[in-house]
Amino acid sequence: FCRNSITWLRSRTKLGMAVPFDDNINFHKVVAVGVAVGVAIHAICHLTCDFPRLLHASDEAYAPLAKNFGERRPPNYWWFVKGKEGWTGLVMVILMAIAFILAQPWFRRNKVKLPKALKRLTGFNAFWYSHHLFVIVYALLLVHGWFLYLSKKWYQKNYMDVSCSANHIICL
Repeated sequence: FCRNSITWLRSRTKLGMAVPFDDNINFHKVVAVGVAVGVAIHAICHLTCDFPRLLHASDEAYAPLAKNFGERRPPNYWWFVKGKEGWTGLVMVILMAIAFILAQPWFRRNKVKLPKALKRLTGFNAFWYSHHLFVIVYALLLVHGWFLYLSKKWYQKNYMDVSCSANHIICL
């Protein structure tokens, strides 16, 4: 299925001119950049829109949101991190950062001068095994999404996120 999809995308769409489907390493890098940009946008939207809106909402503005976030308004940013959505999001970012760092040529090719105790953190094996962390990242992604989007009417919640993000873009 993947090979047929890639062949179709490469030959029948304009995407084939921008995405290096035939060059596995560069294709992998393009996907990694796409994931990084998506994670950054997701985190920035939460940190600049959702969380401040909940933290600084008046009682009337918070009332419709109480069924999703509890009767008591969140007291600080730490409250969001302690929830399942928060800690799974942070752990996913940390694991992806580890895999990204160990995928850099200077780590992968053992060109970093580290103390002997940390020498095992470099080289191809460190790169290879760090990429297996994505199994854990995928499991965490399921948990991260399940507790917010799949357990509630996500389409109603995302409307506020999109409209708030659009307001931020217009203000720029």
